[in-house]
Amino acid sequence: MLMGSPTAIIAEDEEVLRQQLREQLASLWPELRIVADAEDGFAALRAFEARAPDILFLDIQMPGRSGLEVAHQASGRCHVVFVTAYDKYAIEAFEEGAVDYVLKPFSATRLATAVLRLKQRIGDAPASLDHRLLHRLAESRNVARGHLRWITAWLGNDVRLITIDEVAYFRADNKYTVVVTPEAETLIRKPIKELVEEVDPEQFWQIHRSTLVNVSAIAGVHRDYKGRLHVRLKNRKETFTVSEPYTHHFKHM
Repeated sequence: MLMGSPTAIIAEDEEVLRQQLREQLASLWPELRIVADAEDGFAALRAFEARAPDILFLDIQMPGRSGLEVAHQASGRCHVVFVTAYDKYAIEAFEEGAVDYVLKPFSATRLATAVLRLKQRIGDAPASLDHRLLHRLAESRNVARGHLRWITAWLGNDVRLITIDEVAYFRADNKYTVVVTPEAETLIRKPIKELVEEVDPEQFWQIHRSTLVNVSAIAGVHRDYKGRLHVRLKNRKETFTVSEPYTHHFKHM
């Protein structure tokens, strides 16, 4: 039987997401004490050994040591909730005995379900995670990393979580990249050349060395008298001239 308030560690490499998870847990489960948080796998292991929490909210993708390596050490010693962007990993882990999973970006409803299940199990012995499962998850993670699903960006004094589907286009701006949605513009530090590698190439087309456009945001394309292509957007007034190296995207239009 658990004595005293339950304790937890949050291991998540994105500061904004760590804070969001902490705030939502405080609202859903005031009795739960967050005794440490960690931004990488090494810090998560140190905190786990030092604090011996009842629950570990564990991001699968972390620098240093992966969340799966940390889960290997935590198996049978605390309840594990996988925090992940990948449904396949989470569902497999849950079926094999992890207490639960939470998908990013966080849904208050989904987290409330995880909290309810944790409360039901907190007095029981933690599940032992099958090491073969963790190995399979590590292999699948390397094969199917997936495309960028959201970004964190500054909007005035606030940090906003923007899903990739909301973005109309990205535009390079000196050392920053402007993220443009139908309603707002904000800045991130990730350069365009990195975004090109991380977004789904079927969803975002590079039309200039400094511009990536969401295909679903394109209202139309027209060719001027010089043969240059120009892109119009659905919910923005801007138009873009397509650079010659990128005109192949529009050959079927």
